[in-house]
Amino acid sequence: MKQFMKVAVLPAVAAFFITACGSTGSSRETPTEDTTVALPPASVSATGIKLKDDKLNAVYQQYTQLTSALVKGDVKEARLAGNAIAAGAADMKDGAGLTASAAKIAATADVEGQRTVFSQLSNDLISLVKQSGVQSGELYVDFCPMAMEDKGAFWLSSSKAIQNPYFGDAMMTCGEVKETIR
Repeated sequence: MKQFMKVAVLPAVAAFFITACGSTGSSRETPTEDTTVALPPASVSATGIKLKDDKLNAVYQQYTQLTSALVKGDVKEARLAGNAIAAGAADMKDGAGLTASAAKIAATADVEGQRTVFSQLSNDLISLVKQSGVQSGELYVDFCPMAMEDKGAFWLSSSKAIQNPYFGDAMMTCGEVKETIR
């Protein structure tokens, strides 16, 4: 009986573990600290949104990355997007407010602090987008009444579906579309 176990069962168990442990052909390497995030080109976004002002459009594309990072609670990704926004906004005529807010987000090491600054950045961006206008697609001005200690806060989105960057998973769908920018 012991011989049967060695000959029949052990190879079957070994085959099972080899198969179960990921011989699917996909690599599961852990990214290193030097991994860069691929950001969408400034001219066209994945959502089809293009603003009339090219510099503002480039900043908006990075803003979508920042919003996504805050929805996920990803501090590192938010810091990268904050740096990109600060760099892009520094070249804009009326970009001083965006530059300052984005630099604060890039320098902040906790997601709650980033979310607090995101409110001012969003207000500045919404104002600039309304001045510039949208060349293609439409943007939604979303509002969460519970953000900023129940004072409420706005953000821009390319989708009517609410994904709340102020609370992330805790209250993903808290909010409503207040305005559409076309």
